[in-house]
Amino acid sequence: MSLIRSIDQFFRHDAAGGVLLMLSALLALIIANSGLSDGYHALLTTPFSVLLNGEGLSKPLILWINDGLMAVFFFLIGLELKREMMEGKLKNPSDVMLPGVAAIGGMAVPALVYLALNWSDPVTRGGWAIPAATDIAFAVGVLALLGKRVPAALKVFLLTLAILDDLGAIIIIALFYTKELHLDYLLLALAPLTGLYLLNRAGAHRIAPIVMLGIVLWVLVLKSGVHATLAGVVTAFFVPLKDKYGKSPLHALEHALSPYVLFLIVPVFAFANAGVVLKGLTPSDLVSALPLGIAGGLVLGKQAGVFLATWALVRMGWARLPQGVTWMHIYGLACLAGIGFTMSLFIGGLSFADQALMNEVRLGVLTGSAISAIIGYTVLRYVVRPVSETGHAAERRQSAVSAE
Repeated sequence: MSLIRSIDQFFRHDAAGGVLLMLSALLALIIANSGLSDGYHALLTTPFSVLLNGEGLSKPLILWINDGLMAVFFFLIGLELKREMMEGKLKNPSDVMLPGVAAIGGMAVPALVYLALNWSDPVTRGGWAIPAATDIAFAVGVLALLGKRVPAALKVFLLTLAILDDLGAIIIIALFYTKELHLDYLLLALAPLTGLYLLNRAGAHRIAPIVMLGIVLWVLVLKSGVHATLAGVVTAFFVPLKDKYGKSPLHALEHALSPYVLFLIVPVFAFANAGVVLKGLTPSDLVSALPLGIAGGLVLGKQAGVFLATWALVRMGWARLPQGVTWMHIYGLACLAGIGFTMSLFIGGLSFADQALMNEVRLGVLTGSAISAIIGYTVLRYVVRPVSETGHAAERRQSAVSAE
């Protein structure tokens, strides 16, 4: 029973998703560089087809993971975005301004760092958005390892920044990673979209019809050339916040879906995409433009973008730091924002089809994310005093004042 209790406690911990993600990536790295390497790559390239009268979808397993399972991941992001916009952290514009500007800076500067190193190469230049993303599960997981060492307001700031970062990534994918557009399928997609609108407007209680229409929308969007994961976001925005009985299908679906995404879909994605082949790598490969641009963007670009954007807004008097949050907290958070991982690997897969380039992408993402995690954790663990110490100091000061 103690083992079952320990496992249950692990999965309830905020850091569990990040730890499982890291273990999945580590397992992929080990297998990709072992005698099981051929089987690993053969599994990922195994064709899987869903056909009706010879028509349908036929893709290798890796694309079913990246286009299919990740659509569920983006569906959950869409649910979180709608909830936060209607009743959470994104409802009040004044609360969004500081993390919003930090998110913009944290996307723009890493892209500029990447482009500075890759501008002369028209092939790798297209990967400019890879270091612009933040992995919310990994970043929050590292923050959770610190327990009460950081104030609760810092976690809210990081969550808001990461959510807005995800929204930015969705916009980037929609605008810059649609290579071929088939308008006939987009027009057909209006049918399930209309159905979703009517269900949302009627305050539908049942989730199954929404999910079925979302699947149809996913297929049509996939066929249209627009990346299919966007269908997940769109479907989520049509899940009613309140149904005709006053209950919340959105809350229920988000609550039910979160464990499967966090503990199954994201780790499977990491296992399928993090297998860096180290054989034949030389020191010069580590500092070539593509991996160096990604790692530099995640480590230096994120730090500079998030921290300087926050500093500028506060300096100009347009915003204030959250209560209990110091500049060292913000710097540690800016470092954690450099953990790109899931979203960076995902955008990397959209940027490059060549496996040699993707190996360099994985190298840059893993290196940059690991360095960012280590620096962020170290800053928040050793530079910033634990909350308990701060609390005791405050109590001593209060006692001294009372004695006087």
